[in-house]
Amino acid sequence: MSLLELDGVKVHFPVKKGLFFDRTVGHVYAVDGVSLSVEAGQTYGLVGESGCGKTTLGRAVLRLNDITDGAVVFDGTDLAQLPSEEMRSFRRRLQMVFQDPLGSLNPRQNIESILAEGMAAHDIGKDQAERREKIKEILAKVGLPANAMSRYPHEFSGGQRQRIG
Repeated sequence: MSLLELDGVKVHFPVKKGLFFDRTVGHVYAVDGVSLSVEAGQTYGLVGESGCGKTTLGRAVLRLNDITDGAVVFDGTDLAQLPSEEMRSFRRRLQMVFQDPLGSLNPRQNIESILAEGMAAHDIGKDQAERREKIKEILAKVGLPANAMSRYPHEFSGGQRQRIG
């Protein structure tokens, strides 16, 4: 059985026109009929030209973008059927890794602030002090020193940003 199964996934965005009353005049077909299967233990790289829908597909799998049609099943669970609150906790098991995630890291926040924000959103750590200790552990696991917490995204190499983002 596949760990992740996408079947005919489509993500279409409406094109609206009008000053006061938005009316849909067409659609942008960002993702149109993608099917793939990833087995447990496999690493899958999604590559393509700029603007071809790679990030949109990843966001659709995480249900950050609405799926127009198709199905996304992760570890036997149809993600479209999960209530929002369950999906929020389920996202902890899923992640997208960008080649250079600089764009996903807020340049005005230091690494501690960026990581603590995600931890707070997922109720990890009971307070700021506990989150700070957990961040130190996480940074050590990915080969970064504890003092990296006070640095900003632009101060890291692309590979280091991948480990952070």
